[in-house]
Formats: sequence, C-alpha cells, structure tokens
Amino acid sequence: MAEHHYDVVVIGAGPSGEGAAMNATKHGKRTAIIDDKAMVGGNCTHWATIPSKALRHSVKQIITFNTNQMFREIGDPRWFSFPRVLQNAEKVIGKQVKLRTQFYARNRVDVFSGQASFIDANRLAIKGGRSDEVIHARNIVIATGSRPYSPPDVNFRHHRIYNSDTILKLSHTPRTLTIYGAGVIGCEYASIFAGLGVKVDLVNPGSRLLSFLDDEISDALSYHLRNNGVLVRHNEKYESVEGDDHGVILNMESGKKIRSDAFLWCNGRAGNTEKLGLENIGLEPNGRGQLATDEHYRTEVPSVYAVGDVIGFPGLASASYDQGRSASSDVTGDEHFRFVEDVPTGIYTIPEISSVGKNERELTEAKVPYEVGQAFFKDLARAQITGEAVGMLKILFHRETRELLGIHCFGDQAAEIVHIGQAIMNQEGSANTLNYFVNTTFNYPTMAEAYRVAALNGLNRIF
Repeated sequence: MAEHHYDVVVIGAGPSGEGAAMNATKHGKRTAIIDDKAMVGGNCTHWATIPSKALRHSVKQIITFNTNQMFREIGDPRWFSFPRVLQNAEKVIGKQVKLRTQFYARNRVDVFSGQASFIDANRLAIKGGRSDEVIHARNIVIATGSRPYSPPDVNFRHHRIYNSDTILKLSHTPRTLTIYGAGVIGCEYASIFAGLGVKVDLVNPGSRLLSFLDDEISDALSYHLRNNGVLVRHNEKYESVEGDDHGVILNMESGKKIRSDAFLWCNGRAGNTEKLGLENIGLEPNGRGQLATDEHYRTEVPSVYAVGDVIGFPGLASASYDQGRSASSDVTGDEHFRFVEDVPTGIYTIPEISSVGKNERELTEAKVPYEVGQAFFKDLARAQITGEAVGMLKILFHRETRELLGIHCFGDQAAEIVHIGQAIMNQEGSANTLNYFVNTTFNYPTMAEAYRVAALNGLNRIF
C-alpha cells in the first residue's frame, strides 16, 4: 500500500476544495486533493451550478426566439425538447473540467481519485482509485460539498421522480411537472421548465417565495413566474408521493392532490460526510450531515478544517471558493484570511435576481432611517434596445448620511449589475455614499446607468 506525505490535503474538488488547494500550493505547501469522481469540478460543475445555468441560458435564447417579433420572418415559434437543450450544457461541463484539470497540473497539486476516509486526525485512507493508498497530512480540509436531501418516504428510484441532480438525466420533455420546494433551486427549475412550455406546479411549504429577499423583489418573482404559467401553491406540505407508469400523484396534508407527468423534489440539501469515517476523529455532523466550524473554519479537531456546502449556510459556489481560500490562509498564516460574509445572492431564475446588504424589512425593524432610489429597466435605453425591459434596480441608503445600505436588482444581468453597488458599499467612510452614482459619468446606453437613474430618484425623495 502506497503512502504519501503532504502539508495540506483537501477532500473534494469543487469550488471550496479548489480554493483551498490553490491557495496552499501558491504559498509553498506540498498539496494534494482527493475526489470521489474521476473528473474534477465537484457537484458544482457536474450536477448543480454550471449545468443548470447553461441550461437556463439555452432556454432564455429559446424564449427570445419564440417571443421576438423579428424572428417571425425566419419561421414560426419552435418547440425544443429538454434532452436537446441539455446537450449544450454538457459542452460547458467539458470545458470547465479541462480548465480545472489544467489548474492542478500547472500548480503541482497531486490529484487522487477515490473515497477518502479518516484513519486518524493526520491520516487518510483512499479506496476505489487505482490502488488503496494512505495519505499523511499536517492539515486536512474537508470540502466534500452537498447533495439533494432525499427523504426516505419518497421513492427516487421511480422513473418519474427526480431530484435536482437526477433531473439533468431527464430523457423526455414532460407536459406537466410538479416541483416540491420553492427555494432557490426550485424557483430556478420552475423558470427553466416554464420557459420550455411545460405546465409547472410549484409547491411551497412556506408562505412566500424566497423570504430572505427584499419583499418587493420576492413579489416581482412571484408575479413573473405566474405570468409565465407557473402555478404557485403556498403553505402546502406533502403527505406522500405516488408514482405509476403514467405519472406522479403528490398528496398534500391539506387533502389536495396534484397529478403530473413528472415530479421534482427541491427541498433542502445534505452535507456529504457519511463516508468520511468522522467517528475515527471524534467529529459528529448534524442531522443534515453538516459540520460545525469556528470563525476560522476549524472543526473541533485542530488539524482539520471544513469549508463550503458541508458547513451549511450560505451554500453558494461563490462563497465556497472564498471559504476554501480563507481556510488555507489560516493554515499558511498569510495576510489574506477573512471570514466570508456579506455574500451577494445570485438567483438564476428568468429574470434573474441579485442583492447585497440589507433589505427594507431588516432596516425597518432596526429603525434605520433609510430611503429608496429606484430605476425601472423599462425606462433604460439599453433595456429597450435588447428587449429585456422586465426588472428594476433598487438602492437603499441612509437618508441623512447617504451611506449605501442595500442593493437589490431584478431582471436581465442582475447578477452582474449588483457588483457595481457592492464595490461602492465596500469603500471606507464618505466614499460609500449615493453621491458616487450622481457624480460619476456612466456609459450610455448601458444597464449600469441604472445606478445614476436610481440615485437621482432617491435624492428626489429627500427633503
């Protein structure tokens, strides 16, 4: 049995694992990464973020073709099958894997394929690769990610019952689809399937969509999902899910029944920790398989760190990458450590949503005297040119100091637009005010110009 010695070993080659490994090797640490898949990239690349966003992009192009009057000269609106649209997403996955494989090779990070499990706090056994191996490490970073939570009373082996991973292997286009769970993933898939002309029922156990968002943005999402044919059902909890040869019946606690061609479960995720042998080092995950860490991403075992989805909130690829970098900054003692917070939301519904900072409800409850500046995309020349007129930018600022408190955006390119506001919010002192947007010349016509429009709108509310 081969044995290897490293300064830092990372378990999991998704965004958090990559961030940890790259930062460690750049600081001269002998580094290895272990993944249970044959190809790097983690669930983010193969099952979650990348394929679903590539899928969304293709669907958005189909919607544009089918609704833009200019294309009628080419031909009638077209129907596209789900498997056909998925093919484009698979090309993107291949490019991402190639790129990330090159990162590890170029930076001299050894990549092991197989299932890692702890022997003790500084040794890992790897099984299922080319041969069984033992790895010694001064520090180990757990970055194993998450998977869809699967309740035992739902039969996910049934050919019409899917979760957010297996839906990417759907080999036909259902006429009707029930989605249970209206979190970020449920709302994104509701948008995608509605865009393909599927009749979607979105069942929400809660009372409103994405309640962590600003209320106005949440309301706008509700309206546009419904406007695109999604039936949203709030305050409904499932009792049972029954699949047969012709479809799936969702039985609700309220007595309602919904029948559809296919069923998609999107209610929660669980950390990938059950095969790590954590009992051998005295670590115990919570009921969702997640690990507790301190403000430096250290577990209760001094030599072991945990980052990314496996530690729970916020469970975003963007935050995971930075958490991985920060954990290895703690190991190497460099000056770049930070606890990752104030992460922007990026929600890839159609239209998309992004925000950073406080929302109106939070500011009202804290009795902060804020004011609102708004820019509606329908009034922007660039949005009129592109035909993407749905949406708005909302700036929340302190009415006395004009300090920026929150940026909320709904509409095309929202996840890009939000970063301009984020950059100004992160400036020190008087540089972080609404005045920046009033006293800065923006290119015209652009979507970024929404900041100038919203800032002037906000100033008009101050008396």
